[in-house]
Amino acid sequence: MSTTVESIRTALGSVKDPATGHSILGTGQLTAVEVTDAGAVTLRVDLISPGYPLRDALETSIREAIGDAAPGGLDIQWGLKVPRKAARQDLDRLPTVKNIIAVAAGKGGVGKSTVSVNTALALQRLGARVGLLDADIYGPSVPKMLGEPERPAGTATDGGGIAPALYRGIAVMSVDYFVEPGAAVIWRGPMIHKLLTQFLEDVRWGDLDYLVVDLPPGTGDAQLSLAQLIPITGSIIVTTPQEVALIDVRKAVNMFGKLEVPVLGVVENMSHYRCPACGHHDEIFGAGGGKRLADEIGVELLNKIPIDPAIAFGGEAGAPVVETNPDAAHSKAFIELAAAAALGAAKRSATGPKRSSLLRTVD
Repeated sequence: MSTTVESIRTALGSVKDPATGHSILGTGQLTAVEVTDAGAVTLRVDLISPGYPLRDALETSIREAIGDAAPGGLDIQWGLKVPRKAARQDLDRLPTVKNIIAVAAGKGGVGKSTVSVNTALALQRLGARVGLLDADIYGPSVPKMLGEPERPAGTATDGGGIAPALYRGIAVMSVDYFVEPGAAVIWRGPMIHKLLTQFLEDVRWGDLDYLVVDLPPGTGDAQLSLAQLIPITGSIIVTTPQEVALIDVRKAVNMFGKLEVPVLGVVENMSHYRCPACGHHDEIFGAGGGKRLADEIGVELLNKIPIDPAIAFGGEAGAPVVETNPDAAHSKAFIELAAAAALGAAKRSATGPKRSSLLRTVD
């Protein structure tokens, strides 16, 4: 039997994406099939998330389905097409943004902004188009962690609106750009809502696969406003291992449940310390808190981020570790976290919404 484009497509009809269970033909992930006279086959297949951790499983399914139908060899060229989170018409304020990932903790001091910044940079490193919204109105820290912008925030030149600041190709917006250094932001809820609405409707974000939103501590006005204004694909919950952190983090989880925002998973930050001189491993803040929380609410532990001076120094110097030393163990932890969160977001966008009220409530 001769090898044709039609015969190859027929052979691939049973292949499903292992993350969604959907046919790669039905979803359009198989974007091209080329066959030479010698029977060599080239496929172009789009993955649904950057750093897609199930690529080997998908490739195995494709090769098994093709079998002997490609006597001249089989070459698979991978692309990336992130599915878009569907939005109700009244929430579609960001039509050029496919997915919104909120990073939350319910309390301060657990490294939420560090996770937000390095996750955004990791998603970009994995090939995604990324923006970063600093929604911590009272204590914005994202600009400090990113250093000097390539382009400051200002008025857009083509038709008005706000042009976000640009850092290493990532669009960033923060209230920090509009207040005097050291000045306190003393605003009530309606003013916060108005500002966040402006950040969403007036900022020219451009075409993004992900907008990462760094939320403030607590369960207050900013979180409620964002849930009312935009379709959040899912949230990343940041905690440290000890119970004193988990008490407040559980409140954030319950808030997202009531707001019907899915939780993509839990990140255990400051998980452990490994001495660079002797290799001694020490769990300074206890052990297992992140995993216990993830199990309680029925979600994935996305990763455990170690304590490392390089992470803190990078944030202070405006040089995040994912950018300055991407091959280091702590940077790889952020990159793995970003890939896991993106996969969780893609599952929800590709398979339809899941009501977060299905999450188990935590006490």
